[in-house]
Amino acid sequence: MKRSIAVVLVFALVLTGCTTSAGSYSSAGLAPIPGSITYSGQPRTKLTKSPVGSSFPHTFTDQWGRQVEEIYIIQPDRSLLIAARHYRPVFSLDDD
Repeated sequence: MKRSIAVVLVFALVLTGCTTSAGSYSSAGLAPIPGSITYSGQPRTKLTKSPVGSSFPHTFTDQWGRQVEEIYIIQPDRSLLIAARHYRPVFSLDDD
């Protein structure tokens, strides 16, 4: 019984260490790549109607022809932070 409680406590500690909310995202984010909204610097137009901490996706094709999806978070100063980047598979094994 003590062992199962210890396992649950360790799991809970690991889980709380892995979770972050958009409001507390303190990392510098990912470096922009060609095709990213922030590749040439922050956009000149500020996202004034979007709430701080909100996120949105941006999909583009990189310089090697791969489909890329980036998730951006709007910072308090209205700059954009790349929070996540996903590469889509070039081909699918699904024959449908």
